[in-house]
Amino acid sequence: MRPSPGVPLLAAALLAGALTAPAPALAHGGGGAHCTREDRVRVPGAAFQQTACLADLTTTGLAGTPYTDLADQAGLTAQATRTPSGVPGVQVDGYFPDSSRFNATHGWRHDAQFVIRLPDRWNGGLVVTGAPGTRRQYATDKAISDRVLAQGYAYAATDKGNNGTDFYRDGERAGDAIAEWNTRATQLTRAARKVVAQRYGHAPRRTYMTGISNGGYLTRWQLENHPELYDGGVDWEGALWTADGPNLLTSLPTAVARTYGSASDEDMYGVGFAPGSEFLWPYHEKAYWGVTQKTYRAEFDPAYDPGCPGPSAGSTLEEILAPCASDATYDYASRPASVRRAVARVALTGRIGKPLITLHGDMDTLLPKAADSDVYARMVDRRGRGPLHRYYTVQGGTHVDGLYDTHPDRLRPILPCYRSAFDALVAWVERGTRPPADRTVGRPAGGDVVDRCALDDGAASGR
Repeated sequence: MRPSPGVPLLAAALLAGALTAPAPALAHGGGGAHCTREDRVRVPGAAFQQTACLADLTTTGLAGTPYTDLADQAGLTAQATRTPSGVPGVQVDGYFPDSSRFNATHGWRHDAQFVIRLPDRWNGGLVVTGAPGTRRQYATDKAISDRVLAQGYAYAATDKGNNGTDFYRDGERAGDAIAEWNTRATQLTRAARKVVAQRYGHAPRRTYMTGISNGGYLTRWQLENHPELYDGGVDWEGALWTADGPNLLTSLPTAVARTYGSASDEDMYGVGFAPGSEFLWPYHEKAYWGVTQKTYRAEFDPAYDPGCPGPSAGSTLEEILAPCASDATYDYASRPASVRRAVARVALTGRIGKPLITLHGDMDTLLPKAADSDVYARMVDRRGRGPLHRYYTVQGGTHVDGLYDTHPDRLRPILPCYRSAFDALVAWVERGTRPPADRTVGRPAGGDVVDRCALDDGAASGR
């Protein structure tokens, strides 16, 4: 085992968004013959946009420029992850009309920001995503954008309309902030499809929705509520929201209680945390459990201890990550019906309308799969949509791949399995090649786990 990092991975991302100076204003890139129809690109509904012709749309080419944000990607991928480069094309940055101001990227201090990338060599497809966690539109550039661009897809990502650990302050009613995430994903998909038509002369032949964590939740929600916009999706450990539970507010209070010494290991197992994941608990206690519980509880149940987190989750790293003591005794089931109504506004049903592949690590210690994707798979089956769904448990996978660098002897990155799943989805949709049956993808004893993953390497499992 390697020593734990001095600064938690999540903390690095939080500091990038909350405690550092904004990036410099976006400058227009140099023109080039390769950027055909650049002048025709107009994002429908955008309040502001800037377009750049770039020699390389990947993080390799954009590192150190205003066209990506490496700090906001911290912890999402293993350090040795290999990514493609050398993809020239057009990048469009901008924002839709919005009243909130959490996103300081480019110095705009305006939410509903987006990025759309249009490679010169286009394969006819479009990939859409939303930021994981409380991050912003460039968060999955290395994890998702680089590879799909190299494959020839156009790419679009949204900051979800609010971001940072104060996201719960957006909106007027409980649940408004997260409801906006879904609206912004739909809005960007519709706009990006039209932008693609402007650049290439016709609409995308295939559109795929995908995402990590909260982006995985968006993928599930979009395929349930707007299947007409997509041909399929890949859900990487999407957050589960159900009005009667389980959801984050039924598992995290126990984790916070354990932080305060009032919950046992058995209590943790009882709400879904996996036996064998205990080595990850100290990190999550410091970096995840407290801040996640208090901010999402403030979003859906603002009447519960309104003084914590209060008008802000904090202005220093210590304040941001600190739990609220009151959350150690939070009991979702006993809260007023108004709380469940707020969650119901954004709840998932399992009624997907297009093919969906779900991946979840068995060592996920923020969204334990027993209380999340296991449940969602059963929801899909109950809705009679099982034939449209595949579910792969990644042995040794946890919520962020960056933790592999600390525990290479116990974990494996999910990203290479995600890439295999995306390819399997495309083959399923476009060639009718059915993916492997639901299974646990085994963690190999040796070999390359950072950049390779075979979905059929493991035991098939029934539901």
